[in-house]
Amino acid sequence: MTAVNEERKAGFGIDPRDGKLMLGRFRIPMPRSRFGRVTLGVLLVIGGCLGFLPILGFWMVPLGLLVLSVDLAFVRRRRRRIAVWWAKRRPRDPR
Repeated sequence: MTAVNEERKAGFGIDPRDGKLMLGRFRIPMPRSRFGRVTLGVLLVIGGCLGFLPILGFWMVPLGLLVLSVDLAFVRRRRRRIAVWWAKRRPRDPR
């Protein structure tokens, strides 16, 4: 796979090369400080728990957990287990 194709590849997670949050084709920069990332993750999880309110949504919980997985090992382990489980149940690409 060439570097050009690698850049266009859609993904979900944290890009290990530049530390940006990947949501499909979108890349969102994350705070550089650990305190900023943990604060953002906690606020997203709390906002997601209030998802029944307008503007906030339940989509914020997994996004907050993804942001927290950068700095918190126990969240990172859970995310990795789910990623492995998901990869095993998804059919292989026939190419």
